[in-house]
Amino acid sequence: MKSVKDHLMFLLPLLAILISVEFVIVFNRVTQNSEEKLRQSYSILVVSEKVMSPKDFRRIDSHIVSATPIDKKTIAKEIARGMQNAADAEILASLPHFYNLHLDRYLSRPEVEKIRQKLLAAPGIKKVETFGESLRAKYNLFLFLKVIFWSFVGLMSLVSLFLVVKQMEVWQLAHRERMQIMEIFGAPMLLRSGVLFRMGIIDALLATLLVVGLFMVLRYYYAPISGIEILIDRQELLYETRDGVILAAIALGIVVVTVFSVAIRSREERE
Repeated sequence: MKSVKDHLMFLLPLLAILISVEFVIVFNRVTQNSEEKLRQSYSILVVSEKVMSPKDFRRIDSHIVSATPIDKKTIAKEIARGMQNAADAEILASLPHFYNLHLDRYLSRPEVEKIRQKLLAAPGIKKVETFGESLRAKYNLFLFLKVIFWSFVGLMSLVSLFLVVKQMEVWQLAHRERMQIMEIFGAPMLLRSGVLFRMGIIDALLATLLVVGLFMVLRYYYAPISGIEILIDRQELLYETRDGVILAAIALGIVVVTVFSVAIRSREERE
């Protein structure tokens, strides 16, 4: 019973760390996906007196990746609607050229304003509309959530790591006599700490499997029936195969670091 309790005391904080890490990975994927959708839906309207190509716009600012002309015939028909004796050809000839510009990423307000000023300073461009106030509000919300989320995860991981180290020290004290005898006979630190490595690695792999199982259930079973729009729309982002490899590497890395730190500190105290 005591052995089970000791393993739980190591396993639970390690689980908390790995769950935090996986939440960070998923959160980053979801926010990157959302930011990409914001970028794709955001455009700048440019009114120009002359025909311009995408290269012309890219020369003005490197953040501009595409420039789509807006059909002047459609605009001419809209203007002519309701007007008597209005010729589409005459209206079409008098209209300037309209373009929708798309950027390489979603930029902040000051960055968009710089692009706007560059465009207005270019010869032939009469007007620039940047729009996107509602999109900018969503982007600012993402930034705020990132700060809150990272602060919470960082604090929880720090406390959990402290508990992992303390439990490793408990294991080290429980096997102290055996480790000291091995040290007397000249066994290297890696061999003396073998029991700590074995217990830690077992718990690390178990914690990884539990977290992977949790997020696979979340992706394949809970998300489709949750009724939560963000989970349904981004179901494929909730877990990827590489996540398991990352979690296992982090868990094993924590075990290795804590075992060596505890063993070195114990030796220094004896000396």
